[in-house]
Amino acid sequence: MTPFQRYIAEEIAVDHADGLLTRREALRRLGLLGIGLAAASSLLAACARDEAPPASTGPDTPVSPPPGTADAIPAGEVTFPGPDGRTLRGAWVDAADPRGGVLVIRENKGLNDHIRSVAGRFAGAGYSALAIDLLSEEGGTASFADPAAATAALSAVPPERFTADLEAAVDELSRRLPGLPLEAVGFCFGGGMTWLLLASGEPRLATAVPFYGPLPEGADFSGSRAAVLAIYAEKDQRVNATRDAATAALERAGLTHEVVTFPGADHAFFNDTGPRYDPAAAAEAYRMVLEWFGQHPG
Repeated sequence: MTPFQRYIAEEIAVDHADGLLTRREALRRLGLLGIGLAAASSLLAACARDEAPPASTGPDTPVSPPPGTADAIPAGEVTFPGPDGRTLRGAWVDAADPRGGVLVIRENKGLNDHIRSVAGRFAGAGYSALAIDLLSEEGGTASFADPAAATAALSAVPPERFTADLEAAVDELSRRLPGLPLEAVGFCFGGGMTWLLLASGEPRLATAVPFYGPLPEGADFSGSRAAVLAIYAEKDQRVNATRDAATAALERAGLTHEVVTFPGADHAFFNDTGPRYDPAAAAEAYRMVLEWFGQHPG
């Protein structure tokens, strides 16, 4: 099992432990990852909580509009050249007078309406945005009727393909926005992809913002020049286990960085369509990201 496969499997187990998935559904999703019943049952038991699952806001609880939505611009579908003659898919949003371009890297659920909306919010704030579909080779996220099957397909992709596709997305941003600073923002699995892109030595990013993303093993950021704002959540113990290693890797590379942990928040707190959404933390994180972009224009 690759590190990212393990991350996805553990995320399913934690969702079950928090009461977000029934045992049957968790076992089904783990089975789609190729994990047998005995191993899946052991994983669920290992992640079980002694106490009751924490209360969460939930998508049905009335809250203020998600940060940036008032000025958001609708995203349109786009294709662009990928490695080895492949065609990549994504969502593109033009800012009216762009100050830069943002590569938006989605969660393990694929390129969905939530991530399209995030791209639209960045465009409304002055940063043209490209949200990449890392399942382009499989026909795109929309080709999967079952979101869990899309996640399983994603887990089978080799890291080398992720890196090549992400670098092709940076190529596309550079082509569309010549001379402007480029940023990368990723959430959950996409946060891990943001770390992976930095570890690839991609030199064109002015800034990078991984939201609660797992650090790739042996990550070395010495080829990057990006200013990194790393965002974590206090309750997200699983991803927080790699926070010190990420900080050390940033320091070894000599990159400008800030590591922020939001008190009381949990994994995926920025996702306003999910059960762990924290509107106050999301609003503050969004403010910090835009401020970070402005402070580090490349």
